Amino acid sequence: MEGVSSTAGPPPAGRPPTSSEAARALREVLRIAGDTRSALARRLGIGMTDAAAIDHLVSSTDPLGPVELGNRLGIRSASATTLVDRLVQAGHVERAPHPSDRRRLSLQVTEHAVTEVLAALRPMLTGVEQAVARLTPEQAAATAAFLHEVAEVMRDYIATAPDDPAAGRRPTPRD
Repeated sequence: MEGVSSTAGPPPAGRPPTSSEAARALREVLRIAGDTRSALARRLGIGMTDAAAIDHLVSSTDPLGPVELGNRLGIRSASATTLVDRLVQAGHVERAPHPSDRRRLSLQVTEHAVTEVLAALRPMLTGVEQAVARLTPEQAAATAAFLHEVAEVMRDYIATAPDDPAAGRRPTPRD
């Protein structure tokens, strides 16, 4: 049929296996999401790692200490300590007693940092809200259901990844 892409056969080299318009649009959003973190860091005048750290601290349901934050960012303990010191010095993060283990510290994003981040994100958040406002209630409900399902698929993908990067590596002819 004219204007309809075929999904028969393997995808061309370098192309993902899915070719639906919705899947392509979602992949575009996921690619751009990484760029938004970079733009947020520039708007805040901080580095990418600092922005990623704040994002992890805001998003985490569990209190994070410097070691857990470093693990999530994939950096060593000494680098995590330096990062936390820099975030504390800038007024973005405070060290506080851990809520369930008094021997540990947890890191909390300051109200000042939350206010700064929301102000920096406001143009994007406003644009997203305007796009949502153009949807009918049925479209908005369907979109929300779709995005929740995709988020669950992504959580499952993350949860089933090997802890050891070498365990997920396919052997090469030289192995």
